[in-house]
Amino acid sequence: MTWRSNHPYCQPHFVLVKQGQLAQNKAYSSKSQLFVLDNIGDDLNIGAVERDTGLSKDTLRMWERRYAFPSPARDRHGERLYPVGQVEKLLLIKQLMERGYRPGKIVGQSIEHLRALGSDASMSSPTPDDLGIFLKLIKTHQLQELRSHLSQTMARRGLQNFVLETVAPLNVALGNAWRGGRIAIFEEHLYSELIQTVLRNAIASIQPQGRTPRVLLTSLPPEQHSIGLLMAEAMLVVEGASCIPLGTQTPLADIVTAARVHQADIVALSFSSSYPEIKAAEGLKQLRAGLPSATRLWAGGAGALRLRKPIEGVQPVDSFENMVELVKRWRDPDAAV
Repeated sequence: MTWRSNHPYCQPHFVLVKQGQLAQNKAYSSKSQLFVLDNIGDDLNIGAVERDTGLSKDTLRMWERRYAFPSPARDRHGERLYPVGQVEKLLLIKQLMERGYRPGKIVGQSIEHLRALGSDASMSSPTPDDLGIFLKLIKTHQLQELRSHLSQTMARRGLQNFVLETVAPLNVALGNAWRGGRIAIFEEHLYSELIQTVLRNAIASIQPQGRTPRVLLTSLPPEQHSIGLLMAEAMLVVEGASCIPLGTQTPLADIVTAARVHQADIVALSFSSSYPEIKAAEGLKQLRAGLPSATRLWAGGAGALRLRKPIEGVQPVDSFENMVELVKRWRDPDAAV
């Protein structure tokens, strides 16, 4: 199952601690997530916020335009400066995104409301009205009914909304059910195969436009989770991108060759939460060095979000909505802020 969250931010509360003060303060609850900032008490520039929250600069700018948050000040050079209070809210938002919440539903909420959501032990994801129906059909092995219900939901919502509002929270709920012992491995596998079939059929029904960008989608060994790649492909084809799906576990050298042969504008990799952070960083660095300089490299999935340090030449993709925004900006670079 893909898109599970083992993210270290998925804790009930955050405590922001200034570098060097950990040894002096023993009062923090064991239920809190200690989060060390280098310069707490001062406003942080956008690079520091990207590093400390794991949210890319592109995402921060996009939210600023779309949701009027964050709302940084500007220094005398025009550079963004973020108060620590806003950084704390960004961390809470990131935590909730890891549990399945969509940014558009939570960015505008107060920090008190976000804390309440984060401390709700029963919260796993925002669930659509029929999420319980899907889970019941999976558990009772009604595959034909499940397939029909998924297809009807997709037809009603459209492919992109189906990915965002049905598949993403259903993946999270199913992962939680599996971890809690409420469903068996074979039931999870049946769902995975079925949802991939539904997504592939939907993607195949969209006539290719031969438009750009040309996006090569794959994962590095030993990453074998493929649902995230299919979800990304579904979002991209609706945007008119030309997708080159290689499936999972493609050797690095073959990714480079395929990108050159197909003249890919973008190589997009997916990393699940179980992918080792060091291995992901090393693979991305090697791939960046092997790809043509004009080919952009994107990294998405829960495993990519765990990377603590930005990698030069690698674009983090924090969400499917962020990916759509990046496609639009690829086509119109002047639209970037």
